[in-house]
Amino acid sequence: MLTRIREVRKAKGLTLHDVAARCLPPTTAQTIGRLETGTRTVSVGWLNRIAAALAVPASDLVTLPDRLDVPVSAILGSEGPVAPRRPVRLTPPVPAADMIGILVEAAQSDYRAGDQLWAEPLAPADFGRAINRDILVPRAVGRFSFGRLVATEAGRVQILPLSPGSRQVVADAPWIAVVRMLIRSL
Repeated sequence: MLTRIREVRKAKGLTLHDVAARCLPPTTAQTIGRLETGTRTVSVGWLNRIAAALAVPASDLVTLPDRLDVPVSAILGSEGPVAPRRPVRLTPPVPAADMIGILVEAAQSDYRAGDQLWAEPLAPADFGRAINRDILVPRAVGRFSFGRLVATEAGRVQILPLSPGSRQVVADAPWIAVVRMLIRSL
């Protein structure tokens, strides 16, 4: 069976160690690497564990005849564009069931008008996983704060706004959503 574990992992910006730690029960980065390269057989059980760790459906990790993947013709690296050493395909993004969307209407920092951000909600116990990442935080009366999470302590999150300004502190946030994917039309 041809798997797309490596492509999906890299698209999500995760390392082998990240995926291994997210597996239930946790495994080793070496095992994930072997499953990616095909030196270890991928069972349905492994496929489901890795899919859960990557927050994607298991079908995203295998090549399916009815899915429209995009073949990669070139890889832009430090030496310029080169042909891939082996066939590589891009998978169109598919949101996880609990993802939330954020639309950028006005340019802010690295985000441009028209950008779409897909964010993963996190419970308070997991806020530390989002340090130095851009997050959305709910506030009272349907308002939000958005910026870089710089610290969490004693039920408070500290956010550095994307535009110049002072640090914001939100107490007792019921959840935060960490940006996982940027979709930008050119």
